[in-house]
Amino acid sequence: MRVGVPAEPTEAEKRVALTPDGARTLVGKGHTVVVENGAGHRAGFDDAAYDDAGAAVGSRAESLDVDLVVGVTGDARDLTGGAEGRLHIALFDPLWDPTTTVALAEAGADVMALELVPRTTRAQNMDVLSSMATVAGYEAVLLAARRLPRLFPMLMTAAGTVPPAKVLVLGAGVAGLQAIATARRLGAVVSAYDVRPAAAEQIASLGARVVEISDDTSETEGVGGYAREQTEEDNRRRRELLAPHVAGVDVLITTAAIPGRPSPLLVTTDMVTAMTAGSVVVDLAAARGGNCGPTVADAEIVEGGVSVLGPTRLESGAATTASRMLSTNLVNLLGHLAPDGSLQLDRADPIVEAMLVATGGSVVDERVAAAAAEHPRSR
Repeated sequence: MRVGVPAEPTEAEKRVALTPDGARTLVGKGHTVVVENGAGHRAGFDDAAYDDAGAAVGSRAESLDVDLVVGVTGDARDLTGGAEGRLHIALFDPLWDPTTTVALAEAGADVMALELVPRTTRAQNMDVLSSMATVAGYEAVLLAARRLPRLFPMLMTAAGTVPPAKVLVLGAGVAGLQAIATARRLGAVVSAYDVRPAAAEQIASLGARVVEISDDTSETEGVGGYAREQTEEDNRRRRELLAPHVAGVDVLITTAAIPGRPSPLLVTTDMVTAMTAGSVVVDLAAARGGNCGPTVADAEIVEGGVSVLGPTRLESGAATTASRMLSTNLVNLLGHLAPDGSLQLDRADPIVEAMLVATGGSVVDERVAAAAAEHPRSR
């Protein structure tokens, strides 16, 4: 195959889909890799490193004149030109915003969405969402630690004892668990809550206190281990029970997300203002509206002296590591799609079927087609 790596078009996105090591692996398997000039610069990989890996470094047009284009965000800028018969793989988020997917499908391209890698043992080493959530959870704690006007660990000093910061994490998926682990390493006292009862054991295994607010036994876990969307009455009741726990912490990190749906409201503005002035909230669900009432994507809002941050590209804060993880996931995926060197989109394969969003000029994923039929969303 000819594999193209165009540069991400925005300065805010520092990751690159394929690192020099990833390119070297693909070249070693007989593929040709074409990287746009400067594609890896913001992630710490210069053009010479790709050249040393055996990749060709060229123009954007050359990086798109290929059989397969791999990207981070799947930005639609100039991707549709000459796209017929080309396969695009990236984080398109088609269940939330199908616009780019539909445009590529209409141009005749095949599209596979990295968000839709099934959460199975066989596909574990291709799971980009888990890789990126690991980075985001880590970066969220560092962001909170920088904003909080106090130290995280307990210190015994000549000036007296400095008490540890109290951190509450809402949502114990991959990002939440990494946030718990990182906050603990920094010396904070950590507690966490997840709507899924099965998450309690994972929270406790990291040394955090499990917040138990309900004996509700309704179904809370959906496909792939994600939380199932709850009724507004369930959410209202949980907010009431969570309120005293939120009020008593210095840092709140929220991570609750449901694929293709708006982020559930876990924390109201009143709950935020009940926190001590100087406290910090980092809302990792900001891209889809946020888990907190005051959250604005990519902005810092101050409510009652509490800083509420809504970052949407925390992974770029550790762009080198995030790119290496993403690249490894992609190399593993391409090894699965082209085991003998030639690309095979076998829809009988559960991994291919789960990820394939468009082919033959049409959107073939029913969920994405339904989202496109409603209204195209804007990020």
